[in-house]
Amino acid sequence: MTRRKRQRVNEPVTDRKQIVDFEKPTRVDDVLLAFPATVRDLMPAYQDIPEEYKHDDHPAVKFQSRWFFGGLKAAEIPQAKAGIDREMALRHLRCIHGSYEPKHEHKMAAVAYLADKWLVISR
Repeated sequence: MTRRKRQRVNEPVTDRKQIVDFEKPTRVDDVLLAFPATVRDLMPAYQDIPEEYKHDDHPAVKFQSRWFFGGLKAAEIPQAKAGIDREMALRHLRCIHGSYEPKHEHKMAAVAYLADKWLVISR
């Protein structure tokens, strides 16, 4: 008889592997996008995000703030950088934005950092 490993309370309920480098976005399914309860696998740890993305003066932080508080019109959505799937990146970022799991500061810094890695943010 085999025993199943008991899941710890703070472990995310997901079968996704932890993303290590965040060079490319992860495919986010429709259920996770609609109910983004567990997003810690989709974002770097707060201490791993460069300090510049934790302050309002960076263009990527201004972009994420505008998106979070007012939404984006089609003309305001940036293009993807070379080798990045734009729709996949936007779904990944939208999932983080919509979650109540991380602290607000962590969520905002993560979206700004990842958006700057994957999208062409105007300076």
